[in-house]
Amino acid sequence: MELFSEKVFAGSRTYFFDVKQGKDGVRYLVISESRPKEADPTHHRVMVFEENLEAFNLGWQKEVEFLRKKG
Repeated sequence: MELFSEKVFAGSRTYFFDVKQGKDGVRYLVISESRPKEADPTHHRVMVFEENLEAFNLGWQKEVEFLRKKG
């Protein structure tokens, strides 16, 4: 079941941030990237479960900080 969804357009890519809940009540984040191609669109997904969100967020924040400093 989908609880929340956000769609972000970035150039030729579209990102989807979806919070879902499984039948067992476990919530998780799905980050998807979609890129249209002429004949074969590509689509990639990453799933982050609720118990791993803090670790994922820490890593994410470090990467964003690194990219901003080097930019």
